[in-house]
This record gives sequence, structure tokens and C-alpha cells, in this order.
Amino acid sequence: MKFGGTSVGDVAAFERVCGIVANQLDRKPVVVTSAMTKVTDALLAAFEMARRDRLEDAVASLEPHFERHVEITEAFFPSDAENVFHNELRLARQEIKDLLTRAARRSLPLQMLKDAIVSYGEQLSSRLLAEALKSKGIRARTVDSRRLIVTDDEFGAAQPIIDETNELVKIELTPLIEDGEVPVLGGFIAANRGGETTTLGRGGSDYSAAIVAAALGAAELQIWTDVTGVMTCDPRVCSDAATVPVLSYEEAAELAYFGAKVLHPKTIKPAVDSAIPVRVCNTSEPELTGTMVLADSGEVPNKIKSIAHKSNISILRITSARMLGAYGFMSAVFQVFDRHRTVIDVISTSEVSVALTLDKPDNIDKVVEDLSRIGEVEVEGGYAVICVVGEGLRASTGLAAKIFNTISDVHVELVSHGASAVNLTFVVRESDAAAVIGKLHKAFFSEKVNAKSESCDLTK
Repeated sequence: MKFGGTSVGDVAAFERVCGIVANQLDRKPVVVTSAMTKVTDALLAAFEMARRDRLEDAVASLEPHFERHVEITEAFFPSDAENVFHNELRLARQEIKDLLTRAARRSLPLQMLKDAIVSYGEQLSSRLLAEALKSKGIRARTVDSRRLIVTDDEFGAAQPIIDETNELVKIELTPLIEDGEVPVLGGFIAANRGGETTTLGRGGSDYSAAIVAAALGAAELQIWTDVTGVMTCDPRVCSDAATVPVLSYEEAAELAYFGAKVLHPKTIKPAVDSAIPVRVCNTSEPELTGTMVLADSGEVPNKIKSIAHKSNISILRITSARMLGAYGFMSAVFQVFDRHRTVIDVISTSEVSVALTLDKPDNIDKVVEDLSRIGEVEVEGGYAVICVVGEGLRASTGLAAKIFNTISDVHVELVSHGASAVNLTFVVRESDAAAVIGKLHKAFFSEKVNAKSESCDLTK
């Protein structure tokens, strides 16, 4: 059971988590938690202040977040009860101050210090959650994730060494689980072979949970967040967006890449590879089923599961007669993007030109400068990428025609279809994106279609 930052954001959130864990004690849960909301950002900001010689400001900026932890302890523990967490917090305050001082003096590699500092968000939340669970009569025990997950030395985005990690997870957690205890781990954090703190990068808490689930052969991995699973589209665009009951790993990956931020599929891959179902649940509405992510989800009657989108997209076009009948041209183009570490979303080619989309590139001028040596380059902003996802979409006769007939009054700039079996991607003006999503959602997710979709028991 992995709980995100919003799931442990305040006293009420901690109460909800305690209730959710208590209701599943018979399933022998292992709990993984993110830092409390905004704490990771605060720690990163403090690190930046310290390395810019603003040590006092850095230390002071964290006090409101320490106080949020104190508020939770006061809610869970009577004033006369022994409060173990107060001592933990006192030590953490001093250790963070010492690390910020080292960052100001640059006495250790900065990225190493950054990981050590930012790790305290999860260290504190896991210790606090374990104590909160104990106050409810649950036999919880904090386990330091740095004793379980072994990584390489790539601070900031460390890669787990799976064989060693699996062995440690089994050795440390299996006896606790068999004895009826609930292990509580901080997500996102790990350690290299030298024992130095590392972090797993974006979606790191989901990744930690998936690694532990795979090592233990868990029956299910639950990702608890502030929404009820993956939606048929962004509910801020369509108020009638509904939860998608089941997604395949491939569908979830496409949706996440093109803007659905509920789940980062790369982070749950260890669980999917081990055939462990992954369920996305809402902490505020635990009785709702949420979305299940499986290796294979099957098709729904209308073929489409969800519509994702990315805004603030730029289209870059390269035109060159040298491309005609020549080999090596595309290689030269991709080498430029590789050199500048720039990610391409959608690509379309003709005999003498290439068009592709870029997502808010910081170094667009340098990319254009290098590409200008290959051909004529044109860049235009103000676009959005729309991604329609569903199992069997590529093989469905007439589906693309229905999609584009639905939005026949909108100019489509680029289309990508066939590269993936589960998605059709196209680019429109950003000003048209909301209307396009609304029309597609109405056409494919009407009440009649939804009723058919929901009647299929895809979880069996």
C-alpha cells in the first residue's frame, strides 16, 4: 500500500490512512509513504538557498513544515503519553541543519548532499505514520528503506540493483509480516553499496513500492492518491469524466507520457513484470474501486479507454532536398536531439521534410542552430498533443475515421498512428484542445457507451 503526499498531508489525511490500513490488516499489508505534501519541495528549496550562501534563510524556511509534523503528533498522542516522534524530529532538525551547512561550504559533492537532505521528507513521514498507526492499536514498525533498496551511485536518479535488493527485502520484511507486524517504509529513498543515501527520481515512491511488492510476491500493489484512478479524460476539461476500470501496462504508459499524471508506469514496472495487479485508489473515497493496471487489460466495446493531452507544445519542421533518397539524414537529426538531451513526442516524415513536437524545451535555440546545418528549420508554438488510447485501437477498422469525423471542423497539424497498437496521437492548436477533447469524450463516452463498458467485468 503506497500513500502519496496528499494522502499524508494533514491530520485528517493521517486519520484516513490509519483507517484504510486497519481495514486491510487481514491481507498483511506493507506500507510505503511519500513525504507530506510540499515537504520535498521545501527541502529542495532549502538546499538551493544554502548553496547560494543563504544558510539562515534555508534553515528558517523549514520550520513551518516541521510544525506541520508536530500538529499531527499532538492530534494522535495525548499530552501525557510518551511521544517517540518528538525525539526523532529533534534529531532530524539538527541533522538537516548540519547537511545544509555542508552544502553552503560545499564540503561534499552537492548532488550527494541534495539526496541526503531531500530524503528527510520520507524519513519523517514514515516514522510519523508508524507512530500514528501504533496509536490506533496497529502493530506498525518503521523500516528504513535505505537498508532494503540498494542502488548504483547515480545520485538524484539512482537505479536499483535488483538481486541484492530482493534479498534484503525478504530478509528484513518477511519475519515482520509473518509475525503480524505492519512494516512502514519511506518511498523514494535508498542507499548505494557504500551506505550513502540516494533517491530514485520522479515517481520514486511508486517505484519503491513496486520493487518491494515484486520482491515479496505481493497479491496486489495499491497506489493511494487524491483521485479515483485514471480518468477517461482530464476532469478539469470534461466534468463528466469517469474512472477507467482496467488498463494494460502499455495503455497506462501511453497515457502517462501524454499527460495523465496519476501514475508513472515506469515506476510500477517491477510489479507488472511479476504479474502483480496494480490498483490506483482514492484515499478520500476508499470504498471506490479505482483503476486496475494489468499486463493485459482486454478491449472495451468502444475500443477507447481514455483521452490524454499535453499543452504548450512546439512544432519543429526541418526541410531539406538532401533528404530525398538519402540515408543517414534521420540519424543526423536525432543526433542533434541526443546531444542536447531534448525529448521528441510526435514525429511525422515526408520525402523532403520532418515535423516533430517538443514539450517546452529550454534549449530550443541551440537545437535550431545545430539543425540549421542540416536543412531549413521552422519552429512554431501554441499547440497541444491529443492522445487517444485503447487496446486494439490500431486494428479497429473505421475507428480513426470516426475520431476525425467527430472533430472535422478542427485543423489537425500532425498525426501519428500505427507506431503503437494502443494509441492514436495528433496535434491541434492549443486553443482548440478543450473543444476537441470535449467532442471526443461525448462521442465515445456517452452514458450508453459507459453503461456497456462498465458492465464488462474486466477484473476477472
